[in-house]
Amino acid sequence: MDSEMKRKMAPPLSLVTLASLTPAPHAVYIEDENIGKINFGDAPDLVGVTVTVDTACRAIEIARRYRERGIKVVFGGIHASACSQEMTKHCDAVCVGEAEMLWGKILDDFLRGALQRLYFNSMPTDLSRVPVADWRFIKHRHRYLYNNLIVTSRGCPFRCEFCYNSCDYVVRAYRNRPVEDVLREIDLIGTKQIMFVDDNFIGDPLWVDAFLDRIMDRGLIWHAAASTNIIHLPGLIEKMAKAGCRSLFVGFESINEKSIRSVNKRQNRISEYAELVRRIHASGMMVNASLVFGFDDDTPEIFDRTLDWLVENRVETMTAHILTPYPGTALYKRLESEGRIICRDLEKYNTAYAVFQPKNFTPEQLEAAYRKIYREFYSWRNIMRRRPLDRQMFVSYFLFNFGYRKYGRLISLAGRLGLMNFLGKLARKLAYGI
Repeated sequence: MDSEMKRKMAPPLSLVTLASLTPAPHAVYIEDENIGKINFGDAPDLVGVTVTVDTACRAIEIARRYRERGIKVVFGGIHASACSQEMTKHCDAVCVGEAEMLWGKILDDFLRGALQRLYFNSMPTDLSRVPVADWRFIKHRHRYLYNNLIVTSRGCPFRCEFCYNSCDYVVRAYRNRPVEDVLREIDLIGTKQIMFVDDNFIGDPLWVDAFLDRIMDRGLIWHAAASTNIIHLPGLIEKMAKAGCRSLFVGFESINEKSIRSVNKRQNRISEYAELVRRIHASGMMVNASLVFGFDDDTPEIFDRTLDWLVENRVETMTAHILTPYPGTALYKRLESEGRIICRDLEKYNTAYAVFQPKNFTPEQLEAAYRKIYREFYSWRNIMRRRPLDRQMFVSYFLFNFGYRKYGRLISLAGRLGLMNFLGKLARKLAYGI
């Protein structure tokens, strides 16, 4: 399902953002283990590590090696924020949540020898004060597939049980960056293809509408993630397509109504899914369906039903997940209270393993069925059956289905030769002529 290509998809935006806002006279450099080995022979005054759940063990090892030399370590990132008390055992300070308003204080406290164990700002970050990412901090950008990521917002209007937005630390506010700042960042990136990597690009429809007006005549090709309630925003799908959107990552999550309701995903209405896909296709955009398996109301037949639905509706790409109780989320707390967490190996908390006891499967059955739907969805037969009716989508469709998914492991060998960026440019040229 995943290959080296995904690991080398794009540089770490969070670290680049922090480096970009670090004030003088501090000097910052980024060590990125996605594309090279860490130089443990360096001698920084302070080390900052961004931590996700499946990299937590490695982050702890990195911190140990620096702290043994007397060098202070600060953890941040989504897992460190969700499990801050646990993570303080392995570092000198934890930055909880959004770091922009805290990073300067952390540096000042460090210089005074007064580093605190926890830093948290309960107020939402003023996104007008977030700097445009300075990608010069990434020494080997050419080793990444793309260098064109932009975030236009923070947060999500919804609180689904399995999502990190259900964690206690999350600031409950959806905000957009100023339109002018986003436009300036697009200009600085210097490419006509943009990946908007917001949790939910359409969280504020009025902002989106104003933003689309500003990019309408720029000739951009772009991609974004949207919640299914976009179907209730009149004309927005069509306007996004007219402004250059070519694919939407949509959180369908399940075609089982009871499963959707069980995790507080109130914005999804399964009866509207097929019409939503039809409208996206009619506007000339592809659909990347996000799906989750293993809910308490799922039974083994959900996999065949889902595959049939995907093929029938010619959904171009699928990103599937085994339901994963990320530590700190509402889902984790519930399953922990029920005694159903069966695996504590955080490296397996990457949505490819059953780390809890499902209700209607054995963990082994759930994992086997998950792998099977990937194989069948990206089989030659089903790739051809799902091909778009719009021939203009053919190149991008077949590039993704064959190059990234079916033969992704083979193609990603080029990453070891430092050719990821070349592949990205080639794919962009073939698919969009830009």
